[in-house]
Parts: sequence; structure tokens; C-alpha cells
Amino acid sequence: MIKNLGKYMFMLYHIFFKPEKFSVYWRRFLDEVIQLGVKSLFIVSLMSAFMGAVLVIQTATAIESAWIPDYTVGFTIKQSMLLEFCPTIISLILAGKVGSNIASELGTMRVTEQIDALEVMGVNSIGYLVGPKILAALFIFPIVIMYSMFFGFFGGGLVCYSTEIIPVEQYILGIRSFSEDNFVFIRYALTKTIVFAFIITSISSFYGYYLKGGALEVGKASTNAVVYSSIFILFANYILTQLMLI
Repeated sequence: MIKNLGKYMFMLYHIFFKPEKFSVYWRRFLDEVIQLGVKSLFIVSLMSAFMGAVLVIQTATAIESAWIPDYTVGFTIKQSMLLEFCPTIISLILAGKVGSNIASELGTMRVTEQIDALEVMGVNSIGYLVGPKILAALFIFPIVIMYSMFFGFFGGGLVCYSTEIIPVEQYILGIRSFSEDNFVFIRYALTKTIVFAFIITSISSFYGYYLKGGALEVGKASTNAVVYSSIFILFANYILTQLMLI
């Protein structure tokens, strides 16, 4: 554990050590924004919409009472989506999609000696390969989570409209209620997202970059990247919740 922690810190230190030309980093950054974020929008939007739809049905069924106003469903959905489901659950999904992709990409480059070739040419391989991935995730993941919030609310509203489980107007009223807290909730969600983005990309890059062995180890590195990224996301989620909400 101590050895791996040292190698991990060494990798983070060398991300900005001996930087290459800015134009090279900029092209790599744009490519990673598309690869890590834009290509994840479809699955994130789809899962968020169904997640919002299911939450509306479950919440409306659970609190069905003459004493509880209908707008409580919208308010509950807003709280659940902003505080936990969008930043945490979607980040866990991205850990599986993005994390495994990063680990397998870097692991394949290590196995095929492409990373060694970069080192021979005098290129800072960590900064060239890992740095743009981390920066791109820090930039694009909050945008992805904002899309997730929108489609989560949209999915819930679509269920209200199609099934009339509650009036759409009451659902929207619940989302808009206590709006003075919305900024605090969104800031909390995006702060968690930035931390999760760093965890996913750095841990996945670590397991891919320092891979030893052949093709079989590439699969193991991808699995380790997803497992440990998920564990540290859950741990960071608890710490950030304690610090920001209590």
C-alpha cells in the first residue's frame, strides 16, 4: 500500500513536471474532453431520465396521503437528484465507463511499449498522457452532471404528464420551492463532482500507466481501476457530506 501510494504521488508530481508545448496539451485536452465527457452524455442522459421517472413513481406512491401536498414529490425529487443521485450515482457510472477506458488505454500503451517510446524521445509521458485526462475530466464532468440534473427532472416531469400520477404544475412547483437553497445544493453537487472526477481519472491512470505484464493484466488493471475508484468515491462522498452539509 505504501509503495503504491508513493508511486501515485510520484505520478501526480510529474504531471506538471517538464511540460511540453502548450499547443500539444491543448489538442490532447480537447480530445479527452470529447472522449471522457461528450461521448458519455447519451448514457448519462438516458440513465438520469429513467432515474428521475422511477423516483417520481416511488415517491408519489410512498407519500400518497390527503395530508401531504402533491408538490412534495417534486421537492423530494429535487433534493434527491441534486444532493446524491446526480453527483454520486452518475460518477460511479462514469467510473465504470471512463475509468475502465483510461486504464485499458494506458495499459495497452504500456504493454505495446508506446510509453517507453515516448520516454526515449524525451517526452514527459505522464504529463502528456495523464495530465490532459485529469484536466479534461475536471472541466467536463460538472457539465455532464448538469445535463444529468436536467434530464432527471425531465424524466420525472414526463412521467407526471403521461400517467397523471400528480399534476405537472405541482411537480414543477415542488422543484421550484425553497429556491434559496438551490444554489447551495448545486454548489455542493458540483464540488463533489470535481473531486470525483479527479479520483476517477487519477486512480484509473495510475493502474494503467504502471501496469506490468501482458494482455491479461490489462483486464485486471481495468477492473482494479473501477473498483478502487468506486471505493474512494464513496469514501470522499461521506467526507464531503460531513464537511459541507453538517
